[in-house]
Amino acid sequence: MTVYAEKVAEMPATSTDEFIALDEQWGAHNYHPLPVVIAEADGAWVTDVDGNRYLDFLSGYSALNFGHRHPELIAAAQEQLGRVTLTSRAFHHDQMGLFCRELAELTGTEMVLPMNSGAEAVESAVKLARKWAYQVKGVPDGTAEIVVAGSNFHGRTTTIVSFSTDETARADFGPFTPGFVTVPYGDSAALAAAITDRTAAVLLEPIQGEAGVIVPPPGYLAEARRLCDDAGALLIADEIQSGLARTGKLLALDHENVRADLYTLGKALGGGIMPVSAVVGSRDVLGVLRPGEHGSTFGGNPLACAVGRAVIGLLKTGEFQQRSAELGERLHTRLGGLIGNGLSAVRGRGLWAGIDIAPGGPTGREASRALAARGVLCKETHDNTLRIAPPLVISAEDLDRGIDAVTEVVTR
Repeated sequence: MTVYAEKVAEMPATSTDEFIALDEQWGAHNYHPLPVVIAEADGAWVTDVDGNRYLDFLSGYSALNFGHRHPELIAAAQEQLGRVTLTSRAFHHDQMGLFCRELAELTGTEMVLPMNSGAEAVESAVKLARKWAYQVKGVPDGTAEIVVAGSNFHGRTTTIVSFSTDETARADFGPFTPGFVTVPYGDSAALAAAITDRTAAVLLEPIQGEAGVIVPPPGYLAEARRLCDDAGALLIADEIQSGLARTGKLLALDHENVRADLYTLGKALGGGIMPVSAVVGSRDVLGVLRPGEHGSTFGGNPLACAVGRAVIGLLKTGEFQQRSAELGERLHTRLGGLIGNGLSAVRGRGLWAGIDIAPGGPTGREASRALAARGVLCKETHDNTLRIAPPLVISAEDLDRGIDAVTEVVTR
């Protein structure tokens, strides 16, 4: 037993209330979690400090697509922990090139820029698009624009909240970064009107997760691709939540047979073990970067690459895409049956759904607490919407168990 483990073992048992009090006293209050203190997890289930078990219906906002502590991912991490965990990009290491090649081959792209968080991937894509616009497209220096969609969620850095339409995310964080044009999501005409000779890129989520799992109208993403082609602009797809099998395809854009110039990936790329993100796409775009222009101490570190390679190995089998498609049909069929009886709308694809609770029902927060009391962990987004995203390893029986709890809460 390590010294750390011995010290942990010597700690007196503390209650849920005591753990929460520690968080409240010593942690910044940038989240509003449910009063559940998770201590262990396995597969689709978690256990709190009091021994209560819960079905995970959130999956770390899709970071846990493969469930908690997937044995192949844990094994890859443990093996790499015994070798080397960090070199920085000042040197080469034996996992980096393999990770980049395997991720490019999986996604059908040509080059990979590894980073850590999803927000870093989006920031990186913004920088790439601007540099490409100046060096390749010929946009006058300092005038490049990126067109984005309203109700987007791409992260919480200063630049990213500059083009958010969520006032909670923006209030008191200005002055904001210029160079972004916002149009309504799903509105092809508005998108066409916003694109000019100065447009470097259009940045879209193929499905808007934070907004409530909003699926755009049929043909919208294909039209975005056509408009970008006509204008000589890049199409950037933020697949951080929607990608890596969550919707029943490797990438959500695959449902529309649309290809982007750049994709941002994250969350599930780290297997619920490491923060791993990447920008993947065309060599013509990623190739504009030169040494010293962009980087990250931990981006592409050996441990992250080893875990990411294990994730790629799981995705190459197609098993998780198939599970998401098949169980997703079950999820949406059952939830769709509640429209008019507790729910006013159900949206999404695969094992990902946004459900609007009908007027007169509980608020999203109240529903989340009621579900937790029934042993199911879910979380609201906005006032009356729940996001449902169980791990893709969930069994059909456990999926039904969670849907039964949702049914009871929204129809009571």
